[in-house]
Amino acid sequence: MSIPSNLRTWVQIDLAAFRHNLKAIRARIGSTAGIIAVVKADAYGHGITRVAPAIVDQIDLFAVANVHEADELAALGLGRDILLLGPCLPDERQAAVDAGYIVSVSSAEEASAVAGLAGTRSCALNLKVDTGMGRMGCWHEDAAEVVRQIVKLPNLGAFHISTHLPAPDEDADFTREELEGFGRLAAEIKAIAPRAKFHALNSAGIFEFAGFAPDYVRAGLVLYGSCYPDIYQPQIQPALSWKARLVLVRDVPAGRSVSYGRTFFTPHQMRIATVPVGYADGFPRQVSGHDAAVLVHGKRCLVLGRVTMDQILVDVTDVPDARVGDETVLIGRQGGEEILARELADKAGTISWHIFTGLKPRGSYFYYDSDTGSTV
Repeated sequence: MSIPSNLRTWVQIDLAAFRHNLKAIRARIGSTAGIIAVVKADAYGHGITRVAPAIVDQIDLFAVANVHEADELAALGLGRDILLLGPCLPDERQAAVDAGYIVSVSSAEEASAVAGLAGTRSCALNLKVDTGMGRMGCWHEDAAEVVRQIVKLPNLGAFHISTHLPAPDEDADFTREELEGFGRLAAEIKAIAPRAKFHALNSAGIFEFAGFAPDYVRAGLVLYGSCYPDIYQPQIQPALSWKARLVLVRDVPAGRSVSYGRTFFTPHQMRIATVPVGYADGFPRQVSGHDAAVLVHGKRCLVLGRVTMDQILVDVTDVPDARVGDETVLIGRQGGEEILARELADKAGTISWHIFTGLKPRGSYFYYDSDTGSTV
């Protein structure tokens, strides 16, 4: 891919990675369950207007957080139903019903209020069941009775029943018990609502508990090539790379302070390069002093001192041929080395979701297809 030499920082998105990751998901869950592609938050910062068309042929539904995101996705005309994962404000419900979105509700009263706005048209609902997340949904003990009330609605169309796993990558015992309980509930509810579709597994659940995939799974982070727990990372491909160019390379004598707060002093003469990205671009300030690295000429170069708003300083002492204009990789692969979003997240004490959705580099996004070698 040809990148303009005057571009200071940019992101590259490989659309082939999404196809690979969806095949990995399909291999994990088998052929019977459908795939809901979670493309909220601008496809986790990857760009919904480019990602959604690239994957539409491999997925069954899309899921977003709210009506605003759903409207942006619907405008692409991709011909897939759209699930709203979060609750609607009362004043959003009419727009959601009119657009035919699958509206998530937490009670029979909320379901009735939404369905009442549809008139004689059918209304698509997703009843959220709280099995441990504590964020939305009816309590699992009450779910069967709530369903009994919802199925009485005269215009009920598509009907999903779902839960959300709070700890599939952290508490296997709880999650297994949670899923077994949801499975028993599903068996009970099927007698009440035989057309209902069930889903519980998110990205970590897909890999850790693939046997609990009834009608759909919801592929979020794994779709973009990042995975928790990381033992499954080799099965998927990161779609996003973040790069920049060195804008300054200097020889710095021993004993000089580096960046704000003077938290780092050069222990000996060093070559230090300036990279024109900082926390304003989404490179987290929290990695300061925690051995974060970038790649220059395929070698790991430590970030020195504190991350600033517009720049980071990196040690290129062991890269003697580093020059102004050279490509630097903040997330991605260069030569035989790779820095995953998860690594940057770990150094910052956060998670890959936070890194992806916080990216706003002051440069361009480039999309390409590594299978065909084409830019798109």
